[in-house]
Order: sequence, then C-alpha cells, then structure tokens
Amino acid sequence: MLLDRNNGFSILLFITVIFLGTSFCSRQNNKYPQSILFMSSTQNDKHKNYLALGDSYTIGESIPAGERYPEQAVKILETAGIHFNDPQIIATTGWTTADLLSALGKTRLAGNYDIVSLLIGVNNQYQGRSRSEYEKEFTELLQKSIQFAGDQPAHVIVLSIPDYSITPFARNSDTTLIASEIDAFNLINKKIATDYHVQYINVTGESRKALNDPTLIAGDGLHFSGKEYAIWAGMVADVVQKVLRK
Repeated sequence: MLLDRNNGFSILLFITVIFLGTSFCSRQNNKYPQSILFMSSTQNDKHKNYLALGDSYTIGESIPAGERYPEQAVKILETAGIHFNDPQIIATTGWTTADLLSALGKTRLAGNYDIVSLLIGVNNQYQGRSRSEYEKEFTELLQKSIQFAGDQPAHVIVLSIPDYSITPFARNSDTTLIASEIDAFNLINKKIATDYHVQYINVTGESRKALNDPTLIAGDGLHFSGKEYAIWAGMVADVVQKVLRK
C-alpha cells in the first residue's frame, strides 16, 4: 500500500513518539529495585505525608503489604482522626546503612514530610560490619531524615534494631552473641538519636517476646509477622499523635 507524503510523515511521527515514550517508561521502571515503594497516585494534598526508611523490617519481608508497620501505623492514626497518605517506603531486604545511603543519593524525594521513621542496622551486625562504620553512616542517615522532616527533629522517629536471635533461623547460631551485638548497635543508634533530639522507640524488647510466641514470627522463620508489626505500629502511632497535636 502506498502512502502520500503528508500521511507518511504523520505515521512516522506517531511511531516515533510511541517509541520514545515506551523507552522512557522502561528506564524509569527499572531505575529502582522493586522493593522501593513510592507515594500512591491517589495521595491527597490535605493529608499528611510519612516517609519510612529501612530494610526488611520496614518493607515487611514475607508478609502482605498491608501488615507492614508503617501501613498499620497510618491506619491507627486514621481512626484517631489524623489523616495520612499511603506511607512512602524506601527499604530493601538485606540493606545496610551504606546501602540505604546509596539509595537515598539516587532518589528524588518530593518536599518535606510530616513524619520520617528510620530503622536500620541489623544487616550491619549480620555482615560483621564495624560499629564505627555504623555510627558514622547512621549519623548521616539521621541527618538526612531530619532534613526530610523539614528540619524538625521531633518529627523523626528512630526504631531500635529488633533481635532475630530468637527466631528459628538463628537456632543453630550463637544466639547470645547475636543478642549482645544487636544491643551494642542499639546503644549507638540510641545515643545518636538522643544527641539529635529525635524520637526513639525501643522495639527490641517486644521482638524478643517472639521467643515464646511463634505467632509473632513470619512464615520464613526469620522476619516478624503482621501481629508483631501491629505492636510497633501502635508505638509509632502514639508518638506521632503526641508530636502532631502539640
């Protein structure tokens, strides 16, 4: 079939636009790991925004998305009359403090957040990374978190590292050593949190209750269940209410 000059140009232009658009979308979709989540397209400008930074405990490894502690915290706050958009989550299973810093360096975050939470460090311990490295990198992450919260330290929440030594995964490991090392890393993040005047929530003690309650452990035998995250979510929601209602 023959095309006249004008029709041929129009079709060529249409195909070019489609190709470029498809190529751009492909690059955008592959820019970040799938486990890094971004704001819902249904966000409401009148609602508050929550940014959650972390690793497998924040992304909710091995549980449904709705059972993550940031998601459950927002639902609790909704019932209290404090309305949030879906949490923005930047977290991936296996991330150390260095990994999270690297991801944040490649991620464009829009505007200031009403609440920012930070839970990171278990993989530093698991991989045998040094405490001095953790102290340096955690400090950098907390500084960034405060910036994301509009330079309001009181709007930043640090959660302590939970203790996986009580899980079936660690059964054949030196659980006493794991627990003591996690305590040591938590001493570091708590001191830094105190120095920067941010909120601090100790979830480590709650996580250790899973030793005698298997329903607090996820199906993979390593991470925590939605039931355990519900406890953390309640603690986060309590802090958020106090901060936002001052």
